[in-house]
Amino acid sequence: MTINTILFDLDGTLIDTAPDLAFALNSLLLENNIEEKPYEKIKPLVAFGGKALIKFGFDCDESHAEFTNRHQRILEIYTDNIDKSSKTFDGIDALLNIIKQQKVYWGIVTNKPENLTHLLLEKLDLKPDVVVCGDTLEYNKPHPAPLLYACAQLGVLPQSCLFVGDDKNDMVAGKNANIKTVAVTYGYGNVESDWNYDYLVDQVEEILELI
Repeated sequence: MTINTILFDLDGTLIDTAPDLAFALNSLLLENNIEEKPYEKIKPLVAFGGKALIKFGFDCDESHAEFTNRHQRILEIYTDNIDKSSKTFDGIDALLNIIKQQKVYWGIVTNKPENLTHLLLEKLDLKPDVVVCGDTLEYNKPHPAPLLYACAQLGVLPQSCLFVGDDKNDMVAGKNANIKTVAVTYGYGNVESDWNYDYLVDQVEEILELI
């Protein structure tokens, strides 16, 4: 079946957001007189959201008395600096232009909250045909519901889509939605063979060859 839709994960796949999330965590640590953490240690945790960053930065769990306040504060700092350094990965802008020229739909399916997702897309002037976020539905990835919802919004069959991501949850969601999956090695996850992806790409340009 001809591919007429490409859906992307957001952080680590479409946009390199790790620098700004690392900035938010380190800013919060400094506010609390704690030494900054190395960027390379923060980067792999970005896919797991703000709570994971708080657990790592402060070496605590959600039962800690200050956990909720710290989580709220990191989101405030991140919101205020959401486009400080974040940008699309090399080749993404060109890929999206070609996708549009070929009349192929493109969209985003992310576990990032709606408010942060739409703010970031607005700041970077990205206009997907569909956006499904972590709090759009009752379920988020690895559940297939967000991908199936995106397909329904566009009026396309899952079998005519590709889902591109850098995390195992992306591959699981795609497989369960009967959508062909593309794992990217340039993102934040260390791609493993047991992710059960359909395609593996090292560079954005390789995604074009799959259309």
